[in-house]
Amino acid sequence: MDFGRVDTALLNDIDFKLPAEPVFNKTALPGRPAKAPAVYLGCAKWGRKEWVGKIYPKGTREKDFLQEYVKHYNSIELNATHYNVDPPLLRKWAATTAGRNFRFCPKVPQSISHYSQLTNATEATTAFLGEVLAFGEQLGPIFLQLSDKFGPSRKSNLFNYLASLPQDLRFYVEVRHPDWFADPVHSRELFQTLRNLGMGAVITDTAGRRDCAHMHLPLAGAFIRFVGNSLHPTDHTRVDDWVNRLQYWLEHGLEELYFFMHMHDEAFSPELTVYLVDQLNARCGLGLAKPAFVNNNTLF
Repeated sequence: MDFGRVDTALLNDIDFKLPAEPVFNKTALPGRPAKAPAVYLGCAKWGRKEWVGKIYPKGTREKDFLQEYVKHYNSIELNATHYNVDPPLLRKWAATTAGRNFRFCPKVPQSISHYSQLTNATEATTAFLGEVLAFGEQLGPIFLQLSDKFGPSRKSNLFNYLASLPQDLRFYVEVRHPDWFADPVHSRELFQTLRNLGMGAVITDTAGRRDCAHMHLPLAGAFIRFVGNSLHPTDHTRVDDWVNRLQYWLEHGLEELYFFMHMHDEAFSPELTVYLVDQLNARCGLGLAKPAFVNNNTLF
């Protein structure tokens, strides 16, 4: 992911500290731990050739990448559907992961999220939702990402579109236009609308857009897109900060967590995932599985 990318030389000068806990979240979190919070970790793609010989056995063919990926992660931020939706392929992926506690989180096609301005998109949306139902019980939240040019001036398009979506599916929404965050009036209206509709807000933690790490929870669930910087030392302190926040959220009633590991160089996503899982398990007692390296050795 290139969103929010900055020159490596500038990373030590960025304040990566997560914002203070919003008062807004008290309505979503009941103040006591959920009995069995659902925790899912993943990446944006499983088709990473750089992982062959690292977490995929040497010689693994591309057609077998998914069946190897599910041995290390229990979720995928399915960016593939943002560009193309192939129903037979979705069914094949569902069959490959059948019987596992695995979740696909498909991204709404860009033809809807970016090109339609969220108007006259009913037919295309209905078709898309019908197709991703092929995942069955493995269908996780559906992810609507808006263009960084889609600002609050088009809020009526967004709010009307969201209100038209079926309530029996889970949706998380990511906004990127700076005005959503710069003006607290727009922020409050956005997050309150999501709360009223029973939808979540994507939190994106990336170096060059600290405003997108807003920390607001319209519901008792979090969908986090963490963008690391190829194992730069700040990656680890940032993960530590996230573990502190996640521990607080889990202790206060977070019911579902989707944490997706991104890198500008995705080759290093497994290593940072290992570090994240080790810290979460130690602090939160979750017993999460972590990527297992072919040579049984990581950088940590």
